[in-house]
Amino acid sequence: MMDQHIFCNTYLAATVKADGAELCSLRDATGQEFLWHAGPVWPWHAPVLFPVVGQVNRDEILHRGRRYRMGRHGFARNRRFAWLNRTAESCRLVLHDDSQTRASYPFAFRFEITYALQEDKLEVTYTIVNPGREALPASAGAHPAFIWPLLEGVPKQAHLLEFSQAEPEPVRRLVDGLIMGEAQPTAVEGSTLRLDPALFVADAIIWDQPASRSIRYTAPSAPSIEVTWDGFQQLGVWSKAGIDPSADFLCIEPWYGTADPAGWEGEFEDKPNLMLIPPGERRVLTYRIRIC
Repeated sequence: MMDQHIFCNTYLAATVKADGAELCSLRDATGQEFLWHAGPVWPWHAPVLFPVVGQVNRDEILHRGRRYRMGRHGFARNRRFAWLNRTAESCRLVLHDDSQTRASYPFAFRFEITYALQEDKLEVTYTIVNPGREALPASAGAHPAFIWPLLEGVPKQAHLLEFSQAEPEPVRRLVDGLIMGEAQPTAVEGSTLRLDPALFVADAIIWDQPASRSIRYTAPSAPSIEVTWDGFQQLGVWSKAGIDPSADFLCIEPWYGTADPAGWEGEFEDKPNLMLIPPGERRVLTYRIRIC
């Protein structure tokens, strides 16, 4: 039986599993599910990204001249977290470094994740602690996959992303999983992105310095999903629908960190957009999902 925790209030019901500390269900009071069902085209609901976001060059990180194997999005999503606390409306989990993590990531860390329902919002908090004697270089990100379309029968192209601020700046795109050197023109019109599977033929859209700290995902006659964040520095939006029409999901992803720049050969701690957490200190990142 899957080791999971189901918690609820009068507005929402959520399910989190110990494997990957992954949120795997989010339903409203009517029972409508808002997360992707982790079908064969992409077998995740909302994976946790740590200690890297995206892909690293050659699937390796370099530390003090030594190379370590590191897969796409890191290892947290494939590790079993330990439960610290489970209540009627929340849960808290933790992952520590061990011999297996140190074989690919030679750093001491403590990574806690808290899920808590607050009326019509689910708040998710990442706390990354450095118990070691050297700076902890890390990235972390959220990857929730929401159903697309939000309402059966509504075309994917009728959906919008509405940013809290105008977003006129160019965006980053990927080539072979790595950040392209040149920024690309944005498809955002003012503060609105009109969604279309064709936007994602070339993988994710990445805002490396978004002005917004919230985004609303909407469609005619359907409930909306608002995602807000604190501490995260970048934003990714992605779907596999650009290459597979059966991929009925849209990922809205607050990140601290991105994939390696194309051709990156430097030390991991020198990588752009990375957290460097001093010994004995912590970094707290929070995002919230509101059904409205």
